[in-house]
Amino acid sequence: MKTFKIGGIHPEENKLAKEHSVEIFPIPKQVTVFLTQHLGAPSVPQVQKGDKVKVGQLIGKAEAFICANVHSPVSGTVAKIEPVADFLGYKKDAIVIDVEGDEWAEGIDTSTELKKDITLTKQEIIDRMKACGIVGLGGACFPTHVKYMVPPDKKVDYLLINAAECEPYITVDYRMMLERADEVMVGIEAMLIASGAPVALIGVEANKPDAYEHLTKVAANYKDIQVVKLKTKYPQGAEKQLIKALTGRSVPNGKLPIEVGCIVNNIATAFAIYEAVQKNKPIIETFTTVSGKSVKNLKNYRVRIGTCINDILNAVGIPEDTGKIISGGPMMGKAISNLNAFTVKGMSSLLLMTEKESKRGEVYECLRCGKCVQACPMGLEPYMLHALTDLQRYEDCEKHGIMNCIECGSCSFGCPSNRPILDMIRVGKNKTGAMIRARK
Repeated sequence: MKTFKIGGIHPEENKLAKEHSVEIFPIPKQVTVFLTQHLGAPSVPQVQKGDKVKVGQLIGKAEAFICANVHSPVSGTVAKIEPVADFLGYKKDAIVIDVEGDEWAEGIDTSTELKKDITLTKQEIIDRMKACGIVGLGGACFPTHVKYMVPPDKKVDYLLINAAECEPYITVDYRMMLERADEVMVGIEAMLIASGAPVALIGVEANKPDAYEHLTKVAANYKDIQVVKLKTKYPQGAEKQLIKALTGRSVPNGKLPIEVGCIVNNIATAFAIYEAVQKNKPIIETFTTVSGKSVKNLKNYRVRIGTCINDILNAVGIPEDTGKIISGGPMMGKAISNLNAFTVKGMSSLLLMTEKESKRGEVYECLRCGKCVQACPMGLEPYMLHALTDLQRYEDCEKHGIMNCIECGSCSFGCPSNRPILDMIRVGKNKTGAMIRARK
C-alpha cells in the first residue's frame, strides 16, 4: 500500500456514522447565506431586500480572481443583507432569505437520472465550474475553476482524487463512495477533460475496504481512472502527502501541485462537478456528518446551505455530557462558539465531543522528547516553532519554515506535556505571514 514517508500518526478512527446512509435534512423556514464561503474575496450581492429568488439563482457574484459565486439554496424573499456572526463569532456579510416553497431556477436539471455523456468542451467545463460556484470540499474551499486555469508552460500529468477521509469521525466521503460512485466517475471524467491529464488516480485508505472495492468495480468501466489503496495514516489526505503517496513526486515548499504536474481535488468536489457539468446545478447543499461518542442519533445529512447549526443539532439531540462542538474533525476542525450560525459549503462535519474528551490536560514544560518532530509530515520542528512564536521571534519562525505548516495537528496529538503546539503555531503563522506581506 502506498503512503507518504515523513511523519504521520494513527489517531482513533471513530467512524461511528459510517453505516448511516445520507439523509435529506428538511428545508428550514429561513436561511442565512454568507458571501464568504470560500478562500479569497467575498462575492458581490446580486439581489436587494424584497427581491424574490429561486433555488440555484445567483445571489453573490465572483468579481475577484480568487472568489466563487454564491447561489440561493432556497426559493423565497430576501429579508435582509447585513453582517451576521459565523460559527467562530466573526461578523461577515450575508443574505437572509425567508423560504417560500421550493421553486428552482430555469435550466437546472433536478432529476436523479444519471447523465454519462459529457458534451461540454474543456473551456466550457471550467466556465461551468465558475458559474456554479464550485469550491474544494475537502476543507480549504479554494475556488475550483482557478485550479484548472493551467498556465501555458505547465502540463498536468495526474489528476488526483482525495478519497482518503483520514480525519476521524467524518464519514460523508465514505458514504459518497458507496452511494454516488457513478456520478463521481462522470465528474472525474469532466475534470480530466478540463485538466488535460491522461489519468486520474483515486486514493482510498485501506480502512474502507468496501468503498475501495465498489469504486474499483465502477472505475473498471473507465480506462483513464484508477483506484489506489493507501495505507491508513493521518494526514494521508493532505494535498502534498497525497501527491507523494500516489506519484512519488514532492511539491517544493511554497509551490503549488501544478509545479509537479498534479491537480488534487476531493471526491465530494468531483460529485459537485458532476452536478454542475451534467445538471447545471450550483452548490446549494453541503454533505455533513453529525457524530460523537455520546450521540445516539448518528447522521450523514445533505443540508441546504444557510441552515442554522442549532436546528441540525436539535434534530439529532445534544447529549448532556457535550463539552465542545467542532466544525470538521478533531484534528483540523475548529470549535464552534456560535451555535446560531449557519452551514456553509465546506462544513463536512459537526462533531459533539464529550466533556472528558474536550478537556485539555495540564500543560507541562517541553520534554524535548522529539515526538512532535517525528510526527510532523512536513519535516518541521514544531517544538521550536512553538518556542519562537512564544518569544515573538517571527523572523526566526520564517527561517525555520513555519509557513510550510499544514496545520494537521499531528504535533499536538502525541505531545506528552499536553502543550498547545498547533494553537501557538497558528498564531505564529498569522504573525509571520503579516510580516512577510508588510515586507513586500
